[in-house]
Amino acid sequence: MWMRSELKDRAKEVLKGTYWKAFLVSLILSFVNGGSGGSSGGSGANTVHVSSGEGWYTLLPALIFIGLIAVAIGLLLRIFLGYPIEVSARRYFVQAAKGEVTLHHLGYSFKRDRYISIVGAMLYKGVLIFLWFLLLIIPGIVKAYAYSMVPYILSNNPNIGYKRAIQLSKQMTNGEKMNIFILDLSFIGWFLLGVLTFGIGLLFVMPYYNATKAELYIALRHIAVENGLSSREELNLTSM
Repeated sequence: MWMRSELKDRAKEVLKGTYWKAFLVSLILSFVNGGSGGSSGGSGANTVHVSSGEGWYTLLPALIFIGLIAVAIGLLLRIFLGYPIEVSARRYFVQAAKGEVTLHHLGYSFKRDRYISIVGAMLYKGVLIFLWFLLLIIPGIVKAYAYSMVPYILSNNPNIGYKRAIQLSKQMTNGEKMNIFILDLSFIGWFLLGVLTFGIGLLFVMPYYNATKAELYIALRHIAVENGLSSREELNLTSM
């Protein structure tokens, strides 16, 4: 059993003396998770003069095409760059809890023997969550929590397989989703304070939040191994 206060206390200890590295990793993670999407505003130097309101309809197909291209570029960046960076960032925070505080972890997912497996598993997770959200909002949120451990699992074993990563994440979060939701809610004061500073404050809260979520994964991972849901070998753990 884990307690919110203990996770937060351990996160604070990890951040002592390493905060700015965690800040940089969190900044990168926020960027790739926040849908950086290639916003091609397409503000050209030429001015188009339209003599009547009907003229705008002639521009509509071009605007739709540009919009679709922008969305496609954003999705490709998210899938082939954002997903690997997310897994690498999660690995940084998990390893930082063990004292391995190095930015080299950011390149973890881009090794030849890991990249395709990580992208495939994260894409599978993303598609599943998207389909659940198409069904209804609440089921989508529930499944997002159920699959939330996937990037952490991949940070331990990138070749575990996309189905097994989803399965193990569901097992880890089984009976824990409400507790995880409450853990997230416990940061709401910090997030509101960050919003009041025009969002800038959020950037300084994220290292604390990300370090705490890494501690949560470590706790759930330990429980999973203890209960025989996984093994130290499957998660590439040399010591508990």
